[in-house]
Amino acid sequence: MLLDESPLFEPSLLQDLDWTSNAASFSPPISPSSPGDGLVLRPLCTADFNRGLFKVLSQLTHTGDVTAEQFAKNFEHMKRTGDYFVVVVEDTTIGQVVATATLITEHKFIHSCAKRGRVEDVVVSDMHRGKQLGKLLLSTLTLLSKKLNCYKITLECSPKNVAFYEKFGYAASDEKYMQCRFFD
Repeated sequence: MLLDESPLFEPSLLQDLDWTSNAASFSPPISPSSPGDGLVLRPLCTADFNRGLFKVLSQLTHTGDVTAEQFAKNFEHMKRTGDYFVVVVEDTTIGQVVATATLITEHKFIHSCAKRGRVEDVVVSDMHRGKQLGKLLLSTLTLLSKKLNCYKITLECSPKNVAFYEKFGYAASDEKYMQCRFFD
């Protein structure tokens, strides 16, 4: 299985974001095109399998034992649908993924067949926390969902993280989140 640098989605989508409409402030200033010294924000590629993607994701939740073949197959499915936008921050000085987040667009019949965005799997490596990377990822995905003409963007979070997400214009909904879990 060839793991290469082909991006999950067109990188220009990140480069063309209207950063002036970003709701969060950054000190020192960072952006998708300038995330910090030695850091690059970009779409996921299959080569990230060997750059510690699962090490970072495991700091969020249980990832299981995923093979390169399973990863590549899921990646190709996500790429084919065109509805998955997984972004990573790579620390190029060590050649490792140090943060990641996912935007999934869901096609609806409501709101004139609009799309809804959903943020998932936001995580920053414990060694890179405090560098505003979580803010950068969320700002990027929020602006990207707007650019993709989503009528709304949602996310699920624990109560301890509510204040963080409110900085970006997110607010608690009257809807109650329900689940039926099949695996841990």
